[in-house]
Amino acid sequence: MALLHSVLSKLRFLTAHATRTFMPLYWRLSRGLTLGVRGLVIDGQGRVFLVKHTYVHGWHLPGGGVEPGETVLDALARELKEEGNIELDGAPEQFSVYFHAAISQRDHVVLFVVRHFRQPAPPVPDYEIMAHSFFPCDALPQDTSAATRARIAEVMMGAPVSPCW
Repeated sequence: MALLHSVLSKLRFLTAHATRTFMPLYWRLSRGLTLGVRGLVIDGQGRVFLVKHTYVHGWHLPGGGVEPGETVLDALARELKEEGNIELDGAPEQFSVYFHAAISQRDHVVLFVVRHFRQPAPPVPDYEIMAHSFFPCDALPQDTSAATRARIAEVMMGAPVSPCW
């Protein structure tokens, strides 16, 4: 009986150790989420800032992925600086979180409204961003993405907020 108790005790220990070791890896690989940020930057004239990437069609809100160890606000500040030479000059408003199934079944995007910012100089087009500009909401470029148009309508015109990007 003591032998059986000893074997079961060791088996419980090994199972617990294996679970603590491998379950986080399993959950990360099988259920890990990805997270991105986008900024709806609105200038003093009510125009919105859009970017045109070199690798995807159309005009979009600036933004990108949240890196490991980075907060969503840090990611927003980094992406706005990289894509538009825009520096936050006050706290942005977190508007909504969206499920982004076009990327994966695990992707979510946090949308921030940015009204307090500075742009020390116009951004220079580079390998990632071929064009950028502020546009009036009623005069967006024809090839502005549907998701970008929907987010602008939600924020600027009070359209119902979608749960999906």
